[in-house]
Amino acid sequence: MSSANHRTGLSTRAIHAGRDVDDPGAPVVPPIVQSATFMGGGHRADEILYTRYGNNPLQLSVGEKLASLEGAPAALVLGSGMAAIAMTLLSLTRTGDHIVAASHLYGATRALLENELPRRGVQTTFVDPSEGRNWRRALRKKTRLFYLEAPTNPTLRLFDPRPVSKLAHDRGLPLVMDATFATPVNFRARELGVDVVLHSATKYLGGHSDLIAGAVVGDRALVEEIGSTARLYGPAADPHMVWLLDRGLRTLGVRMERHNRNALALAEFLEAHPRVKSVSYPGLPSHPDHDLAREIFPGFGGMLSFVARGGGRGADQVMQSLELARVAPSLGGVETLVSQPRYTSHAGMTRDARAALGIPDGFIRVSVGIEDVDDLIADFDRALRG
Repeated sequence: MSSANHRTGLSTRAIHAGRDVDDPGAPVVPPIVQSATFMGGGHRADEILYTRYGNNPLQLSVGEKLASLEGAPAALVLGSGMAAIAMTLLSLTRTGDHIVAASHLYGATRALLENELPRRGVQTTFVDPSEGRNWRRALRKKTRLFYLEAPTNPTLRLFDPRPVSKLAHDRGLPLVMDATFATPVNFRARELGVDVVLHSATKYLGGHSDLIAGAVVGDRALVEEIGSTARLYGPAADPHMVWLLDRGLRTLGVRMERHNRNALALAEFLEAHPRVKSVSYPGLPSHPDHDLAREIFPGFGGMLSFVARGGGRGADQVMQSLELARVAPSLGGVETLVSQPRYTSHAGMTRDARAALGIPDGFIRVSVGIEDVDDLIADFDRALRG
């Protein structure tokens, strides 16, 4: 019996969910079960304890914790966020099938849908998700799923999953959503009709820039189907990484409170700065999706983006002048990280294609950490003034 359930608070579940009631003398911190295989077990494959199968005891307990945080029946921990995305899409499609996806996506996800899956006979139609009728128009007889991000990487747009969910469910199709930027703290995806929630747990769930992990959360039958595919492809979660992920999850609630607060303060400062052309942060009234964010997001998140005046050269100068914020392509850690998507996630796109997605030269993505916010503001002010 789990020591926390869906009725307890999120931070309580982040600490206690997934663990059975312990006997006296049991460790407070779950031990790393650093073993590839286990003695005993049954004669069926689904009964064999084998770490590549994802049923190492620690893999199972952290999966239960992730499911509890999302309010879902089941979850699977995998070796990276892209493993979670790839295994989900490969599991839910066959040759000749079709996917409808939002045009605003993480660069590697877009590449998977646009370049890799067609080699396996799966086509994708990308739609502007701001218009609900675009999803309906893109439907085909062989459409098998809908795919969204919330908020989007790196433009921080929000698109309401509820109309898409209704359309998907009317057709008996699943809605899959990457909620990495939001986390279960800031977004209740399952309550808004999302069937499969994906996370790059490398980011906020781990929270310390020291692990690579992914998570798939949803109904048990779907998660088990995705898990079966993962057994064949082999993106298993290493036991030590899973232990680090469990450690990170224990502080998720308090970290996100600080991320949310710091990001809003920095966004307000940047929006008023003369060397900043524009700022994108869902917590700002100027954000095009601010009203939706207020409605469905308890917190606005730790990610923001801004466009520095002077285009690419101006952004380069800002990046080179920052002293506290670190130039690195990841996000979600306790430290503030900055990157230019034209060099990282969207480097494979042309300048015009990036601009069409709202990523012009001069665009800087900021993962706002949990440092003292006055120090962060001073660092960005100094860098912007050159």
